[in-house]
Amino acid sequence: MPFDAQPTLTGVNLRLRPLRANDFDDLFAVASDPLIWEQHPASNRYIPAVFKTLFQESMESGGALIVQDVQSQQAIGSSRFHGYDEAKSEVEIGWTFLARSYWGGRYNAELKHLMLEHAFQFVRSVVFLVGPHNIRSQRAVEKIGGVQDGSRFDGSGRESIVYKITPKSFRYES
Repeated sequence: MPFDAQPTLTGVNLRLRPLRANDFDDLFAVASDPLIWEQHPASNRYIPAVFKTLFQESMESGGALIVQDVQSQQAIGSSRFHGYDEAKSEVEIGWTFLARSYWGGRYNAELKHLMLEHAFQFVRSVVFLVGPHNIRSQRAVEKIGGVQDGSRFDGSGRESIVYKITPKSFRYES
């Protein structure tokens, strides 16, 4: 069975579905907050032209998901599956951001839970590439069981810390 990089996944608080072109305005309303990006290597993604490039890349990736609050149906962020490698039985999760009002635990945990449970139907490990100065994202990945597994350059040529999660190491606390 081939890996489905754009599933629709629903949890208690969140719904993830494939990103669509008409999601731009709703998603930019979330991404326009500079504090979301302050520790990210691309810290200017709150600028409309820069976000437009990210959004277009997300659309072209074939793995981008919009994250919606189940109750309000509002867009609250995005994430992406990338680089499925059948031979290594691995896929990457990344490009994740959430509105600040959804930071602090259960929403990111549920988002990752939904994506990891889906991924583990197809692969034995999931990797996350995190910028060396993005302490907030490093702690978030460690909180769900991510273990440092070296470093490598991401698709933009920036050095990143590699975190790996397996079904055995994954922790989910709702």
